[in-house]
Amino acid sequence: MKDGELDAVDKRILYQLQQDARGTSSTDIAAELGLSSSTVRTRLNKLEESGIIRGYHIDIDYDLAGYPLYTKIICTAPVPERDELAKQARKIRGVTAVRDIMTGERNVYVNAIGKDHDDLNRISKELDALGLTVVDEQLIRDEYVCPFRGFVDEDETGPGEYDES
Repeated sequence: MKDGELDAVDKRILYQLQQDARGTSSTDIAAELGLSSSTVRTRLNKLEESGIIRGYHIDIDYDLAGYPLYTKIICTAPVPERDELAKQARKIRGVTAVRDIMTGERNVYVNAIGKDHDDLNRISKELDALGLTVVDEQLIRDEYVCPFRGFVDEDETGPGEYDES
């Protein structure tokens, strides 16, 4: 497997994992795709070794876990320092994700959670102390994540496949 060159089987494996990585075994994927479990395990190992699969992440409902405030903090960083500042921002208590944006003045996006507005204010102040200029904050009501459909052909996914009824 060359960098970025996935065949149809690899793409379908990734698609299956995106739906529920923790609850989907290689045997489940093999049955869905008509492959042997050992073939799927071998492919998963190669996808992990190549860095295409970077990890298996948990999806937490922070509100139910006692952190009802979820915000996106949009910052500006000097371009030469952007990468390092984005890495440092990840260490701030309450930060759950940092995006390093390639272009524009609004070039670092920070996702953060808090129990109250004091938590969010503290995070903004710590970002500012690092050298990131906070230019906007958006309080998020909810976020919905779905599998990337580009890994499968249109006819392989039914219209109601993502319904959460």
